[in-house]
Amino acid sequence: MNFIKIRNIFLIFMACSFLGWIYEVLVGIFETHVGYVNRGYLFGPYLPIYGFGGLMLIALLTKVRDKKIYIGSFPLSFISVFLITMFITTAIELFGSYFMEFLTGDWLWDYSNYFCNFEGRIALWSSVKFGIGGLIIIYIVEPLINLCIKRAGKTAINVFSLVLAVIFLIDLSFRPFLGSNFLGK
Repeated sequence: MNFIKIRNIFLIFMACSFLGWIYEVLVGIFETHVGYVNRGYLFGPYLPIYGFGGLMLIALLTKVRDKKIYIGSFPLSFISVFLITMFITTAIELFGSYFMEFLTGDWLWDYSNYFCNFEGRIALWSSVKFGIGGLIIIYIVEPLINLCIKRAGKTAINVFSLVLAVIFLIDLSFRPFLGSNFLGK
């Protein structure tokens, strides 16, 4: 794999991680009514689980998105992307909670009070929201990031990517020694 491909994957990863962080902060504000809470594990405004999820969705669903299958005038691919996204993201969230519990003794969310939840780790409402988020990633974010990469100057995008990678790696390196940045469930 060449540098440009790795750089582009990294930029999409970081964009999805950042959007995931924004989503979680907004959930904290609007659903818990506590005000701003950094719901991330790392120092920076990004949640890598959303980055990995976004990359997985893009890898698995861009071909589904690009298929032009309709029921009447309604695109069936849109529904397919939504449902597959719900399934994939729910699985990532479930396995992510077990992985985090294995590493740290706990996971960072609790859906115990939500309708149709499993062990407080996953819930129907969060799966629906992630399905909507997947539509945003597949139909808006990925094409927009690729467009920005094409329009940006090669040197500028390379420098930006390198600086972002250094900041992210420093954050990732120090966080395990400093404990969680997460301020509440």
